[in-house]
Amino acid sequence: MSAQRLIVTYRIRGDAASIDERAKAIAVEQSVEAPLAAVRDPFIRAEIVGEVLRVAERAEGVFDVDIGLSAATIGGDAGQLMNMLFGNTSLHDDVALIDVVLPAAVIEAFGGPSQGLAGLRRRTRAERRALTASALKPQGLTPAALGELAHNLALGGLDFIKDDHGLADQKYSRFEARVMTCADAVRKAVAETGHPTHYVPSLSGDRTTIERQIAFAKREGLDTFLIAPAVAGVSTLQALRLAHPTLAFIAHPTLTGARIAPDVYARLFRLFGADASIFPNYGGRFGYSESTCLEIAKALRDPWRSLAASAPAPAGGMDLARVPEMLRFYGGDVMLLIGGALLTAEKTELVRRTRQFVQAVVAHEYGAVDA
Repeated sequence: MSAQRLIVTYRIRGDAASIDERAKAIAVEQSVEAPLAAVRDPFIRAEIVGEVLRVAERAEGVFDVDIGLSAATIGGDAGQLMNMLFGNTSLHDDVALIDVVLPAAVIEAFGGPSQGLAGLRRRTRAERRALTASALKPQGLTPAALGELAHNLALGGLDFIKDDHGLADQKYSRFEARVMTCADAVRKAVAETGHPTHYVPSLSGDRTTIERQIAFAKREGLDTFLIAPAVAGVSTLQALRLAHPTLAFIAHPTLTGARIAPDVYARLFRLFGADASIFPNYGGRFGYSESTCLEIAKALRDPWRSLAASAPAPAGGMDLARVPEMLRFYGGDVMLLIGGALLTAEKTELVRRTRQFVQAVVAHEYGAVDA
């Protein structure tokens, strides 16, 4: 087998009598997508056709299958990599993509985050502690209302205040009006607190629209952005990272609940340039387990060739009471994102709760996680 192959692991529901043929069919489908009888070129047969490397029964009627796919087929494009990993095969509801091992050359070519966890720390002067974040919501608020909310959150000393991923360019909250208002509100709070809170607008639309949004936000002094790679396209994330190496991008997980393992998504988002990745924490509104969350965090932080570590950002129904537990579980190399539990309060109480959140995280830096 060529060293320039992706090793892709699929989990397949089936029976022992047919699994070998099923594995061969997937290898062909994910590579040449044609009957082998139609593949006459010796090079294509040797280098391009997928190769079944392993078939292992995981449980009764469940098999893990490793398939080698040519790295040459991805052409250096994030979208094409996703296509080769789980294109047509994603149409079969008895198959899931659970792992991928990439050749070193592929990893280095994509390059990973421009800023990563370390860069996000430098942005907020939080070199040793966990990062803190919240979200502006709900949908339907005017720019003025969102700006007031952003101001109060920033007075609490948060590191990042992001748009909710559902905020786009709606009539009730146009992108430019919202960004201008929220950026100004956060600047005023920063002048009062002295802490460099960053406002993070949500990018949406096609690549041309997104570039216009970035250009406008940069004129407001912003350097960190939220993007949903599964909606905007992983190739868009890749292109933005290359075009704007001084910016940071936080990935939102919307649409990633399909049959691709969450830690695979996290690893790929990191590969394509996400400096942080949001994911549902265990015990919240979603059904992720502790082990799944730990695998996601490892995918984002573990050493991986020359790639910078991304910040894991567990979220989804977290409250202040869970901060010490989350810090024990993830350690300090994490971005804690608490939204609704803060936003149920108004003005003075919102600022107080946010400060309480920040103080709990700062206390962890000094070893007092139960403070």
